[in-house]
Amino acid sequence: MDDKRPKGKRVTINDIARISGYSKTAVSFAFNDPSRISSKTCATILKVAEELGYYPDPLARKFSLQRHESIGFLLPQDIHYSFQNPYIMQVVEGIGSVCQQYGNTLTLIPPINESVIEAVRCAAVDGLITQGMSIEMEILESIRRRNIPFVTIDGIPSSDMPSITIDDHEAACTMMSKVLEYGHTEIAIIGLSEVSYDKHATETIQRARLEGYRKALRQYGLDLNSPSIRLHTTETTLDEGRNIATQLLESDRRPTCVVSMSDIVAIGCILQFTENGIAVPAEISVVGFDNIIEASYILPPLTTIDQPAAEKGRLAAKMLFSIIHGTPPIEKHVTIPHKMILRESLVRI
Repeated sequence: MDDKRPKGKRVTINDIARISGYSKTAVSFAFNDPSRISSKTCATILKVAEELGYYPDPLARKFSLQRHESIGFLLPQDIHYSFQNPYIMQVVEGIGSVCQQYGNTLTLIPPINESVIEAVRCAAVDGLITQGMSIEMEILESIRRRNIPFVTIDGIPSSDMPSITIDDHEAACTMMSKVLEYGHTEIAIIGLSEVSYDKHATETIQRARLEGYRKALRQYGLDLNSPSIRLHTTETTLDEGRNIATQLLESDRRPTCVVSMSDIVAIGCILQFTENGIAVPAEISVVGFDNIIEASYILPPLTTIDQPAAEKGRLAAKMLFSIIHGTPPIEKHVTIPHKMILRESLVRI
């Protein structure tokens, strides 16, 4: 065999075909679709390839199969912010676990030159999972023009847009109702920055949650525009939570409760308050949204809304693979149950 090995160049399927005595088509089948040739033929070809030290070219293999064997996750913010949000990382974990089961890679897709539309155009993937996409966003048209399967997590879907979500409106209403029940009316709401897909969408998860807060506030004669209710928005990172907390401490009208749409921001607030000598929850209560692992570790433990991020990722990936393989799921829209986790960071006043 040694005298037949190509000298000084990469081994190709032409070499394997020549030495094994089988056609290039049979060699291709041995690596890409063994069921189309006999087990004896396949074993012979693979043995020759091993002896020659052949490694299949992944790009050539994908071209032959006419698929990329990779799923794309469209990051809702730049990598810098997305990677600092434990909720997003748990979603990635869930998606990745299913990709492993199917023998696919997971491609994380941030904006290209601040354009998510350009990122979608260039993505070498067989399907996409998006975070927080609504039916009116420009990105949706780009995905459809590529005729690429997709599923959205935490989106505002249309009837034909596969989705995995919770009832954000009801979850937010539940949380705000509990805060008000505990006597808090001086409230700082910390919302999320808009996703990078479209800054001008009228239907987003943040707006759904705000409407939930509004519903609860009205029951107490308050509104989002009431003087005692202040709304802030921020990126979902620990440092941004600290920055918001500093602003609240410097304001003329300090809230008695911070209601955050993100656990990691709420945790940043708790850390900053504590470091500045402000007792949580004795002087300021803090509540979050997500129930990330860190929410139960922070002191005091964080009151929050539990939404299973990793499970969302798993269900979205399973749904996407079903679509790719030509067996669309019977249920196109899956709403996962949520629940409020009452911990020590919220007290009555």
